[in-house]
Amino acid sequence: MMFYRNIGKRMFDLVCASLALIILSPLLLLVALLVKIKLGSPVIFWQRRPGRHAQLFTLFKFRSMSDAKDADGRMLPDDLRLTRLGRFLRASSIDELPELFNVLRGEMSLVGPRPLLIEYLDRYTPEQSRRHEVRPGITGWAQVNGRQDIPFSKRFLLDVEYVSNCSFMLDIRILFITFFRLHGAGVRSGQDVLEVDDIGLSDMKDTSHRRGVDA
Repeated sequence: MMFYRNIGKRMFDLVCASLALIILSPLLLLVALLVKIKLGSPVIFWQRRPGRHAQLFTLFKFRSMSDAKDADGRMLPDDLRLTRLGRFLRASSIDELPELFNVLRGEMSLVGPRPLLIEYLDRYTPEQSRRHEVRPGITGWAQVNGRQDIPFSKRFLLDVEYVSNCSFMLDIRILFITFFRLHGAGVRSGQDVLEVDDIGLSDMKDTSHRRGVDA
């Protein structure tokens, strides 16, 4: 298990991510064009997230929201800026495909705990912080066991369970389940984090941190 975690997992990620980018390149180009036409530039959304050992990196996703503003020039809430195209991209997880470049760069893995907001880092318990012992993933054990339907406490238990049991066969199992659940099970576009935050991670004055947190 240690060989796979330290060496084999990275090799597996490089081979699979490279093949996926080659095979999916027409889809990536098509989605980029649609986002450009429907939502404008930039096509890619990026945000700093904590990765392995809580080191920060820039996460890439396809943009899924417009820049619509109210009469006073203030950005509208996420659920009002999420377009039909954006909802489809999120429900199908196609918006996550640019993270394959994060995998190639060594910042993410195909499988691992989802990278959450920087603002949460100092709110984890020591046990919950174990989720950062491995690279964050495009999909993970929590994602195939409820995703956004389950509260944070359950997600973190599943994340730590994955860290403790990381293996090639577990990764294959998670990828297999993910492939057959691309219809959006567990995806809640524009979800208010307070709906699932049962441990007080999002107790912040700035409510912009409370929406659109993927997991």
